[in-house]
Amino acid sequence: MQTEDLDKRFVTETGLAGDIASLVEPVITDLGYLLVRVIVSGRDGMTVQIMADKANGGFGVKDCEIISKELSPFLDSHDPIPGNYHLEVSSTGIDRPLVRMRDFQSWLGFEAKIETKQAIEGRKRFKGTIEGFEDDELLMNVRLNDGDEPVTLGFNKAMLASAKLVMTDELLKSAQERTQSEQDG
Repeated sequence: MQTEDLDKRFVTETGLAGDIASLVEPVITDLGYLLVRVIVSGRDGMTVQIMADKANGGFGVKDCEIISKELSPFLDSHDPIPGNYHLEVSSTGIDRPLVRMRDFQSWLGFEAKIETKQAIEGRKRFKGTIEGFEDDELLMNVRLNDGDEPVTLGFNKAMLASAKLVMTDELLKSAQERTQSEQDG
């Protein structure tokens, strides 16, 4: 699989957030980062939250500052939002959104929640263990009903509306180990 396939976001925004994502993603990429998501909310008048990451992890406050200093004048000059707004640049956090194939591969064996764009047998929300990707399908072990044995389901990546890791003790331990490994580096 080619690197650009791993790094291409397939869970994306729509509307104003999508317009802003299309505008800022090349800038963020040129700085050496990966755009994770853009959220536009009415909080504090109007807030644009941009979540970013590094392909190899290790994203911190200094990285947020670098992106913010570059994006603030860039957004002011392109003026995608009428009126005043607050710009927030943040990291993904431990229970991060999963938006690229690379994200799912990095967290194989961990629990995730997904939401599909269309209902599958009456459901849009699923929770299970990430098993991998095969032929553009996310493979997850899920329990369809309480008490059922888990079954492996395939979700075409074009059907995914959102996906994120579930906060578990195993995830916390792994995140701590990864952070320590990055610091030792």
